[in-house]
Amino acid sequence: MPVPSSDMVQVKSIDIFTPLVDEPEIMGEIAACNVTNDIFAMNVPEVSGMLVFLAINKNTPMHIAEGILKGIKRFMEQKLHSKVVGGHTIYSEWPLIGGEASGFVNKNNLIRKHGVKKGDKLLLTKPIGLQAIMAAYRLQKDSPEMLEELSSNELNNSIKLALNLMTTSNQGVVKTIYTYNDFSFIHAMTDVTGFGLSGHLKEMLQNSGLSAIIEAIPSIKLSKDLSKEYGYAFSECLCSETAGGMLIALDPSSVEDFSNTLSSQGISNWIVGTIDNKEPELVRISKKVNNIEIDNV
Repeated sequence: MPVPSSDMVQVKSIDIFTPLVDEPEIMGEIAACNVTNDIFAMNVPEVSGMLVFLAINKNTPMHIAEGILKGIKRFMEQKLHSKVVGGHTIYSEWPLIGGEASGFVNKNNLIRKHGVKKGDKLLLTKPIGLQAIMAAYRLQKDSPEMLEELSSNELNNSIKLALNLMTTSNQGVVKTIYTYNDFSFIHAMTDVTGFGLSGHLKEMLQNSGLSAIIEAIPSIKLSKDLSKEYGYAFSECLCSETAGGMLIALDPSSVEDFSNTLSSQGISNWIVGTIDNKEPELVRISKKVNNIEIDNV
């Protein structure tokens, strides 16, 4: 949305989803991170505010609703130095959490999900595998006997990592981009959420006439094996993610420098693939794909 008499535009996004965890405040943080990451995915440096949407059952204890709102408020104020500016709450048989976020950016600094070029390298800033790990989180509480063959210590570490990832904003990636006077080497960018790594990569390829090959898959430890056990499409990189990392297509001549700059800011990142022209909008997994298990970031 253009801002009259200026080069600024206002970017808005809305996202709503069902709860993932039982801890209300953590769930609030996850929701706020997931909603605001949509703004950062367009290279908007700051979120001006968030409108919260909360749907709860009439029998929901008040401390749960309050905890969710407290988590959202804490994330917005302490992690983004922004604020909750309002919202809406309804009664619903099924709980829903999310909202709308907005921010302002110079129109010349927008980075959209389209614009990939042949030869671009693909960089990812968070490992995948959240769907399987959070399924194990639920089983650990409801049916722990189904996880007896796993190391409880490793599983707890992976769950802790998953929660950390889902409450870590992608704003740091955007701030790193703005340390460059010229960041035209970044051709396209999106965040990885419900459609999975392959699904969002396919979105980046729309109308480009180009294709992509995934050559490395960084994933949370145990998520690959758990995905196979639960029937999730890990090998096709189609597992759903929540508040996932940035997927960035950039000029190969700049990829090493940018990767190192991200790392210097404490932002983990991996080169996961390449844009080519095998077949329009085709995403394929290399037969020699490098599976990288991540146990901390």
